[in-house]
Amino acid sequence: MTTQHIELTVNGQVREADVEPRLLLVHLLRDVFEMTGTHIGCDTSNCGACTVLVDGESAKSCTMLAVSAEGRSIKTIEGMADGATLHALQQAFWDQHGLQCGFCTPGMIMQASWLLARNPDPTDMEIREGIAGNLCRCTGYVNIVKAIEQAATELRAPASTDAPAEPAAAS
Repeated sequence: MTTQHIELTVNGQVREADVEPRLLLVHLLRDVFEMTGTHIGCDTSNCGACTVLVDGESAKSCTMLAVSAEGRSIKTIEGMADGATLHALQQAFWDQHGLQCGFCTPGMIMQASWLLARNPDPTDMEIREGIAGNLCRCTGYVNIVKAIEQAATELRAPASTDAPAEPAAAS
């Protein structure tokens, strides 16, 4: 079988693989790179469990060929946290009980990340429209929307610094 050598950046790390032309990005991430946070739900792009960011754009990795990721930057749920510190979206999903079984959560968080990058202060309706391509079979979306609202608020807040304030100049 013919393979193609590809190089892409996944969560900031350059990765390479020899892939069959028909291999889907979701299988490259899960089976080759062993990054199982991206879930396979429907294989038809209807559920959104496989959502990742490709060059900052939301993409359903179950319908994207791995070869089309050549030279591109992919961000998965594994790339959201900063070490042991959860991303604001991850923490908000925890705080607001925005998950039940958790199967849709990685894709939902990636879609919400895309949404908040484009609209840092979305209304309730804009959040619902922004996540419309991601299905959750366990919740009524109320807590998911609350989680995204919480994360939006936190992400808009100015970063706090631990540096002491400059002393006032003497007159």
